[in-house]
Amino acid sequence: MQYEPIKRSLGRFFAGSLFMRKTLYFLLDLLLLRTWHVKKALRKIARQFQGDASVLDAGSGFGQYSWCMSKMNNHWNIKAVDINSEQIEDCNRFFEKTGLSGRVIFYTGDLTTLADLNSYNIILSVDVMEHIEQDVIVFKNFYKSLKDNGILLISTPSDQGGSNVHDDTEESFIDEHVRDGYSIKDITEKLTLAGFRNIEAGFTYGKPGNISWRLSMKYPVKMLNVSRLFFIILPFYYLIFFPVSIILNIFDLLLTHNTGTGLLVTARK
Repeated sequence: MQYEPIKRSLGRFFAGSLFMRKTLYFLLDLLLLRTWHVKKALRKIARQFQGDASVLDAGSGFGQYSWCMSKMNNHWNIKAVDINSEQIEDCNRFFEKTGLSGRVIFYTGDLTTLADLNSYNIILSVDVMEHIEQDVIVFKNFYKSLKDNGILLISTPSDQGGSNVHDDTEESFIDEHVRDGYSIKDITEKLTLAGFRNIEAGFTYGKPGNISWRLSMKYPVKMLNVSRLFFIILPFYYLIFFPVSIILNIFDLLLTHNTGTGLLVTARK
């Protein structure tokens, strides 16, 4: 299943006015369960960095997490990096219009060659590592780029059905993934090898979250891969299923999961 073409179409649709871009961020915050978990973790981290802090949004995508963090603390300076130059240019235009370009700057870059030594208090990486084959190199770059006592926060699919893969016979729901997900043991060992300590990893997208993901993401994306005409039907689809997804997301956020299709990981330098 091709996810990137859908993202590009969505980005172009919401590009342009400040209202449309802010609407996109609002909808992503509501729709994507991973955003709920990431924002909860970021609020906890923010209490430890209430003054000036340097932040790296590693794999910034549409820029929604940079937007979130810029509103979370007015003293944070945020550098956002993504390999997609088109999205970087689009995000820079938007943040310039909002007047935030002085402390939120987007760059085109490859995380496997990141070399910002001892530069950041916080590094955020959301749904990025499953796209990168040389993950240990990136983890080492994150470690080198953090200041002492800095924090890394990662959201990524797990090997418990992440990317909608449940056994060796199934293929990833998203073709762009180079791995179907991490086990807690695997990602903990790789982060330890990179030098990190105080590593905490927990499951997201438990049973309620997995049902919500199917309703809010999997089935709509499958429809849009058949035909972009489903963009017309999509608002009516979400009118029916979105309230159900919201309730399921709340349960997923509040419950502790013994297993799940997502992982949320924090580690400290």
